[in-house]
Amino acid sequence: MTAQKSVLQLSVHEERIRKKVWATVSKFSGVASIAMDDKTGKMTVVGEVDVPVIVKKLRKICNVELVTVEVVKPPEKKPEPEKPTQAKPAEIVAFPVTQFNYPYQHHYSYTNSYYQPCDNYRVVVEEPNTCVVM
Repeated sequence: MTAQKSVLQLSVHEERIRKKVWATVSKFSGVASIAMDDKTGKMTVVGEVDVPVIVKKLRKICNVELVTVEVVKPPEKKPEPEKPTQAKPAEIVAFPVTQFNYPYQHHYSYTNSYYQPCDNYRVVVEEPNTCVVM
């Protein structure tokens, strides 16, 4: 489906009806732009939409007549002239010296640490004579 520019004649006399018309038309998928002239009551809808469906929905809100439907041609893109690229001088970037320059470097804090078990563990003692008489 190609983009269409459709002009609709609406009989809108109240602000709330105009808002309903705007909300109804904007909900359609494929609508690129909506413009409305309040003095003449003409609404212009541009996009890849099914115009009879829009008219059918809008007739439930107000009186609608289809004035014109035109096919919109996409704007022609002018080729931009290529600009010559200028050679940039090489930049020297100095990295700051920190403790972790290398990903596998040994850190002094690891030497004093030791494994501490988690709090949620269970100790099981297996002794053959674990009989308790009360």
